Amino acid sequence: MITRIIEACASVLFGKRQFRKSLRDKTLGDTPLASVDLELTSLDPVTTQITSIGYVSGSAGKITLSSSGYHVINTSADLGQSPVIHGLTLDILQQGEGLADAINSLLPLLKTHVLIFHNARLDLIALDSAFKRCGLPQMEVLYIDTLQLALYQLNKQHQVLPSNSATLTVCRQRLDLPAFPEHNALDDALATIQLFYAQLNELGITWENSLESLAHTNAVGRFKLGAPH
Repeated sequence: MITRIIEACASVLFGKRQFRKSLRDKTLGDTPLASVDLELTSLDPVTTQITSIGYVSGSAGKITLSSSGYHVINTSADLGQSPVIHGLTLDILQQGEGLADAINSLLPLLKTHVLIFHNARLDLIALDSAFKRCGLPQMEVLYIDTLQLALYQLNKQHQVLPSNSATLTVCRQRLDLPAFPEHNALDDALATIQLFYAQLNELGITWENSLESLAHTNAVGRFKLGAPH
């Protein structure tokens, strides 16, 4: 038993070292980025389902608008109060595309880009569920969470965080970014990558730095999507 525990701990430690090494391998400026946002039926990670996906890529402070994509998903899930928030009513969703088609459109970015999310945990859990429902093979993705970057800065300034101080809108306001249309997946993806660029500037991190320069913020991580085959 003790031997197995030691081996497991050694494996985790080795994995962390390899992960940190992989973060040192590329500068931020040479790293292809893809900002991804999902509109969901609820905030419950266990039951939530995707109603729309928006994404856009960029690198070195630029945004490639021609790379953007937006997909409305035809879902039979209970929508709850979500249409009030994002405006995707049942009749709109019924005209959407299948989940597998939408995820397949996103796959090239998942395979080749570092993903940018605002609240990565919720979106990644929803993506993981979608991968499993579609029977897609397991894939590990590398991501950066602008929510965690914001919390890192806020925790240096406040012992108790003000209510709603880390929403995408408030984070942008704090860094003097312009207002944007909320609760549309593509608009939110664009707003998130803009926020990330502004956060790098706030942290004094340049494009010559590596991804490891963000590791101390706990905003960089990796996540396995889908079930192993």
